[in-house]
Amino acid sequence: QVQLVESGGGLVQAGGSLRLSCAASERTFSTYHMAWFRQAPGKQREFVARISGSGSITSHADSVKGRFTISRDNAKNMVYLQMNSLKPEDTATYYCAAATNSSSNFNYWGQGTQVTVSS
Repeated sequence: QVQLVESGGGLVQAGGSLRLSCAASERTFSTYHMAWFRQAPGKQREFVARISGSGSITSHADSVKGRFTISRDNAKNMVYLQMNSLKPEDTATYYCAAATNSSSNFNYWGQGTQVTVSS
């Protein structure tokens, strides 16, 4: 069972950047599809970005496309979310998630890291 730990959240002004990191414990990490989700207070959790096991295929939500980039380093068991041009509406708790393959649900979740963007 893969364990996920996020880091890198914080307070940033609008227009600024943050890089979130997610460390995974699983030795077969490269076989997992990984994703970032976020949840703002009073709102449902929403998809942000996902990446295939090899890292060759990525997708991003329309709301972050062109500003956020998901990547991974399988040698380090890490997934990243580079967030640029941050907006106040990006304020949320960001969660790292893992799925065993492209068609399975994301069943493994981290505890989240808070991102706050001030205007």
